[in-house]
Amino acid sequence: MRITTIHKQHTVSAISLLYIILFTYAGISKLVEFETFRVQLGQSPMLTSFSGLVAYGIPTLEIILAIALSINKLRVVALYASLGLMTAFTMYIIAILNFSDFVPCSCGGILEQLGWTEHLIFNIAFVLLAAIAIVLNDQIEHDNHQLQIDQLASKNYV
Repeated sequence: MRITTIHKQHTVSAISLLYIILFTYAGISKLVEFETFRVQLGQSPMLTSFSGLVAYGIPTLEIILAIALSINKLRVVALYASLGLMTAFTMYIIAILNFSDFVPCSCGGILEQLGWTEHLIFNIAFVLLAAIAIVLNDQIEHDNHQLQIDQLASKNYV
């Protein structure tokens, strides 16, 4: 079965919506409980030196990405940035689990209720979703380009 361009577009939109929900929720949760988030970051053995910058930067970036994902012209760049951010979060979890005796959670909200293994699986799933959306978007662009070529060719030979 061949996946049509419209199905690819709907899939990219659905994945973008999932990211918009995730980043909006996560960013706002961190801002609402900012002091707790900042303290937990300060307890992280890997982020102690950067905790102030990260405490302001992460929720801001999450909200900016949520907005960018909702704007068609910015969606591809936002998907790449989302992939990068979720990959960084995933690598952080892997590093903390493998190289740290103390594992602080600075996620906030519902995600704070997840165990570290579940959180890692959740993050990997979102990394894969972003990669799928990027690949599908590339295919959509290729399909649209091919359609334009076909339309030009048919005009020249008619």
